[in-house]
Amino acid sequence: MSSTVLFSPSSALFLTNPSPLAKGRAAVAVRCSTGPAMSVSQHEEEGEREGSAMVGRRRALASTAAVCGASVLGFAGHGLAATQGLLAGRIPGLSEPDEYGWRTYRRPDDKSGGHGVGWSPIIPYSFKVPDGWDEVPVSIADLGGTEIDLRFANPKEGRLFVIVAPVRRFADDLDDATIEKIGSPEKVIGAFGPEVIGENVEGKVLSSATEEHSGRTYYQFELEPPHVFITATAAGNRLYLFSVTANGLQWKRHYKDLKQIAESFRVV
Repeated sequence: MSSTVLFSPSSALFLTNPSPLAKGRAAVAVRCSTGPAMSVSQHEEEGEREGSAMVGRRRALASTAAVCGASVLGFAGHGLAATQGLLAGRIPGLSEPDEYGWRTYRRPDDKSGGHGVGWSPIIPYSFKVPDGWDEVPVSIADLGGTEIDLRFANPKEGRLFVIVAPVRRFADDLDDATIEKIGSPEKVIGAFGPEVIGENVEGKVLSSATEEHSGRTYYQFELEPPHVFITATAAGNRLYLFSVTANGLQWKRHYKDLKQIAESFRVV
């Protein structure tokens, strides 16, 4: 079952301060699946902070090979198409629960990503979520534009999203990128953290760690406020940012599970 919701990109529902790019554009018709996932209004209300982050400029990565661009994320694409390709929730990627009630999501090899003509296929990634988390459709009206590859949520526990961005947006010579080539943990969180939380991360990083799995390095961060875990890595010509967040009550009740979700992220 589906419903159509009309909204303008300049609406206060999405932007605290309307973007100049949004002025004068027509309203967009968005086709949203209804079901156990979060409703449009609920999703936008709870995702307002992370949504506003997507319109900020990237900060420069000083003294590294990665030079961040100043292009604005969001409202990419043409026409009034509502959903990115063969979108999220339409192609199976979630396993059956294991003995502990956790499911593994693996990005399907043939999933359409809406990531631009000529871009190479996305190297799949995976993560684990407790039973009860569901995929949330991502539309072209999402403020993350085509760089938001996936959203998941459980209305009672929290939500997550995956950003998959082309490395060439930051540097021209990183076709075989690693997160180390993009920058140190401090520079990566300083440059990309604001896109996740919508504000400067200075004084908000509670902890950071560097992990290696199957030869790939992952930077892991915990920020507060707001409550969020961020995992960052790179592969091929892509930068991956995995964000897990929740409101204060959810964070307190489900902290252990939210942290486990964040630490389960892998590029496969």
